[in-house]
Amino acid sequence: MPKAMKAVIKAQPGPGLEASEVAIPSPAPDEVLVKVRAVSICGTDLHIYKWDPWAAGRVKPPLVAGHEVCGDVVERGSAVTTPEIGGFVSLESHVICNTCSYCRTGQGHICENTKLIGVDRDGGYAEYIAIPAQNAWPNPPDLPLEIAVLQENFGNAVHTAFAVDLRAKKVLVTGCGPAGLMTIAVARAIGSRAVYATDISPYRIDFAKRMGADLAMHAVDDPVLELVREATDGEGVDVLLEMSGAPAAIDQGFTLLKPSGEAALLGVTPGSFEFDWNNHVVFKAAKLHGISGRKLWQTWYQARGLIRSGAVDLSPMVTHRFKLDEFDLAFETMASGESGKVMMTP
Repeated sequence: MPKAMKAVIKAQPGPGLEASEVAIPSPAPDEVLVKVRAVSICGTDLHIYKWDPWAAGRVKPPLVAGHEVCGDVVERGSAVTTPEIGGFVSLESHVICNTCSYCRTGQGHICENTKLIGVDRDGGYAEYIAIPAQNAWPNPPDLPLEIAVLQENFGNAVHTAFAVDLRAKKVLVTGCGPAGLMTIAVARAIGSRAVYATDISPYRIDFAKRMGADLAMHAVDDPVLELVREATDGEGVDVLLEMSGAPAAIDQGFTLLKPSGEAALLGVTPGSFEFDWNNHVVFKAAKLHGISGRKLWQTWYQARGLIRSGAVDLSPMVTHRFKLDEFDLAFETMASGESGKVMMTP
């Protein structure tokens, strides 16, 4: 095996990423070395690419970027017995300590010592990545790359949708980025009575309809409050699944949430904002669920069931494919709002 590999890195503070050559990592005793077959771009990667205040306060260059990864196990550390050499795996991006009180009580997704690949430690925009063996999720060998590379991000959608009992419920999804689009599909699969969706991108509004939304609306140009109230006989929605992080969408979603309704909140806001806490939450007796990452490893089993049963079809989600050295064009496409998921291959 060669000693160096091509990678896309955040070399220094500031916008953009760079192509570079770095050393191939050696797996620690509890790690595996994965030869990367495909990666995809997430909103977190866009934050790092643009170098917004969140990224500037969190990421410490130099660092290999990227956290949505699939590939083949080519080497195992001395303490590793599974997965098998040659196994096709998708990667969970949260590397946890397994010893803090959260890990010990089945809440590893909020481990206080979490290190995210591509954020806190080297990621997968490279030819190889070393990662703890427990983070390598085995796939069927014939699982399409376009599905395997989505599983980490799909887990966000599954975690959000399964946080609330959606059966026979009227559901509003605010934000139709890739995670929101996949959440629409999950809500349909697990028996929602109706799914409504909002976004500000006409492309993604149309995409939401294809993923199963009964009604998809422009959050600004359409009379969303009137349309949803008309569709729900004036009641509003039973459940809000907030995927956007946009303050205006959050306000709109809580306005439409019924008294005693539930909200699962995945979207990350750009900062503090004004919010009508009394009327949106307290007087409404609303039930709120903050969503972080994926439940380890419950969400992965749920996602596997939805995919393998055919209950959720993710095949439309990857709309653009690039080589890894075309990363600038890939990021431009993802940032345009005119795409689903953007996949890159080394």
